[in-house]
Amino acid sequence: MTLSFTSLGLSEARVQQLEKLGFTEPTQIQTQAIPQMLAGRDVVGQSQTGTGKTAAFSLPILERVDIKNPAVQALILTPTRELAQQVSQAIRTFTSERRLGVLTVYGGQSIDRQIQSLRKGVQVVVGTPGRVIDLLNRGDLKLDQVNFLVLDEADEMLSMGFIDDVETILKQVPSERQTAFFSATMPPTIQKLIAKFLRSPIMLTVEQPKAAPSRINQVVYMVPRGWSKSRALLPILELEDPESALIFVRTRRTAAELTNQLQAAGHSVDEYHGDLNQQARERLLMRFRQHQVRWVVATDIAARGLDVDHLSHVINYDLPDSVESYIHRIGRTGRAGNGGTAISLIQPMDRRKLVLIERKVRQTLKIVPIPTRAEIEGRRLEKLQAQVREVLSGERMASFLPVVAQLGEEYDAHAIAAAALQIVYDQTRPSWLSNEAEMPLDDRQGSKPKLVKRPKPEVKSQDTEVRSPKPEGIRN
Repeated sequence: MTLSFTSLGLSEARVQQLEKLGFTEPTQIQTQAIPQMLAGRDVVGQSQTGTGKTAAFSLPILERVDIKNPAVQALILTPTRELAQQVSQAIRTFTSERRLGVLTVYGGQSIDRQIQSLRKGVQVVVGTPGRVIDLLNRGDLKLDQVNFLVLDEADEMLSMGFIDDVETILKQVPSERQTAFFSATMPPTIQKLIAKFLRSPIMLTVEQPKAAPSRINQVVYMVPRGWSKSRALLPILELEDPESALIFVRTRRTAAELTNQLQAAGHSVDEYHGDLNQQARERLLMRFRQHQVRWVVATDIAARGLDVDHLSHVINYDLPDSVESYIHRIGRTGRAGNGGTAISLIQPMDRRKLVLIERKVRQTLKIVPIPTRAEIEGRRLEKLQAQVREVLSGERMASFLPVVAQLGEEYDAHAIAAAALQIVYDQTRPSWLSNEAEMPLDDRQGSKPKLVKRPKPEVKSQDTEVRSPKPEGIRN
């Protein structure tokens, strides 16, 4: 039986607000967590990004926060500013109560403005551990009335070195509070925090859809010996032609270099990194979501704030160091029942990592060679045919029929069509594809069609002239 948000114990007003947003059925983590949090229990949820965990902890908080009290009552910690912004935005959309104050605090933004907002009064604070510590040390953030504390993506805080700050914050929050930890993995350090600061927590584990082969097509390309990864990536992108892709690299320097190379090749791509100021980050995120930028190159840490629905491809330009990171990366595509593709570039030294990944996903990942010229050009011709069919079903092509009729006096109709296709094909052909050295050896070479010119009319007599027949469908 499918549960509803009403059956989880949420108020009618909250359910109506969710329905306006298009949410009618709770996810697995929401079904498990919301009733427990409404009952006041401490909760530990093992859940990945994209499973609906933000609503799982924010909806119960909204049900129980006192908007008449201007003091901070809920503190939500996130590892990155981008995630803090997303959580804050979600909380605001989940309520129609304008008197509710939600403040996002993080580095890189004016601390004076954050202090002013705190002095005016806010009920919910969402922020990164570092900025929360700054505000606590200044005495501007008071936690004495906090009833709800949430750690979102606790394992990421650990990997980013925030765990000491987190423990400092936990010690300053009233002991009589409700606490929730959400984490994709449960390393020993996180388990120690749970044992130390949570009271008989309910342990919730969501079966992750991350590696479902029916939704995510995992492809592994072996980089040819002597090739750079960037050289290998170009034909892959040309063959796959991702509608929207997140390309993961290991370092900020690699992100910058790869972005420049892809832009030089004419691709719609940009870099997302920690050195961008907040305004630039938000602008890029909006462009990516609105498909103004097709591909984004990012490191794992920077990409934490990039949460985009219907991401068609995830590309592991550099394989991550842990299997869990690989699982988390590819889980960004194939969401909400949609299909997705995860592409990984590997070199011989990466084979051991690949074996570990295969064990985790319980699937043998086939290694395929870099696409050949014939495969790429075959795919480009398929797209060209689709475009032609689309044009043939429209009306604008009628204006070009007189030109075809005029050319039909000299050339065969098939040759005219082929010439037009060649013009379009050559105009859209990437320059690197013309370089023989940039492509694998291709043993499937075919002859190119040659233009067939009509024979000139032969005069039999002064009264009789014989011409080759005109193509069908063209009339003078």
